[in-house]
Amino acid sequence: MRTVYVYILANHARTLYVGMTNDLERRIFEHKTRRVPGFASQYNIDALVYYEEAGSAIAAIEREKELKGWLRVKKVALVESINPLWDDLSIGWFGAGARFRLPASTHAGG
Repeated sequence: MRTVYVYILANHARTLYVGMTNDLERRIFEHKTRRVPGFASQYNIDALVYYEEAGSAIAAIEREKELKGWLRVKKVALVESINPLWDDLSIGWFGAGARFRLPASTHAGG
C-alpha cells in the first residue's frame, strides 16, 4: 500500500493551495516547475508549508475536502502549528539549484 499525503502550498503573498498525492516529492517538483497548468501555477504557489500522511486514498480525499472547506484563518493556524515561520519544507529535495523559500517579509510579524 502506498502512502498518500495531503499538503498545503503557499506563495510569497501566502495564497494557499490544498492538494493530495501518493508521491509528495514528485508532486511538489511538478508545482515548482509549473508542469501542470492551473491555480497553483498561475499564482506561483510552490512552497510546501504543511503536509500530513493519510491512511488511504479515500481518507486523503476526505481530508483534502475538509481542509478546502475550512476558512483561511483555520488553514493558517494549521500551517503555523507545525511551521510558524512558513518555511518551504521541501528545501533541499531537488538539489542546490532548486532552493525555494518564502521571503522573510512574509513571516509572522513581517
